[in-house]
Amino acid sequence: MRHSRTLTLSAAALSLLACAKQVPPSTAAAPPEPRSDQLLTATPERETARLEQRREDVEVDTREGERTPRVVATGETPQLLLDGAKATLCGDAACKQGFAVDNFLLLEVLDTKGKVSRRAAVGFADSVFIGNEQVDNVGRRAFSFEANEVDLSGLLPESEPFRLRATALDYWGVGRVTNVFLRLEPGAGRAEDDLRGH
Repeated sequence: MRHSRTLTLSAAALSLLACAKQVPPSTAAAPPEPRSDQLLTATPERETARLEQRREDVEVDTREGERTPRVVATGETPQLLLDGAKATLCGDAACKQGFAVDNFLLLEVLDTKGKVSRRAAVGFADSVFIGNEQVDNVGRRAFSFEANEVDLSGLLPESEPFRLRATALDYWGVGRVTNVFLRLEPGAGRAEDDLRGH
């Protein structure tokens, strides 16, 4: 009797150990891949006076050059969803290169009806206005930026579909822009310095 009880206890202990070693199969889906969408195609340097199209609704508070900037290039992403991703600007699809603009990019966030919901300026510009509204600057005041340096996560809606339109604008000297891509890195979270102050 003692022998069969020992065997039963040993069997019970072994079955507990066996259960402890079993790991249930993972049900988590693989994380989504990073995505890059080209905003602007490289446009070679041209004198400001040779740029014929103006952005009449934009005014630059400047002592040098023209207050109404001229259009170097413009482009737009397809409809996207941020969904917790980190959104940055880069100079190539792999996000290994930086980008440059002279003078600045005007970024406009469009909702599903095509209405502009937010704006920001990136580059070397003094105060930029549309009507009486001053446009927020994102990043440092410069002509060139490293890959992922300019974080747009706080500019974009978290859970609503959007498109991002970029217009490279110039108001003095020469205008140019390199390739510019919007990079979405899933699961990277929003920036601490959210423009909306949330």
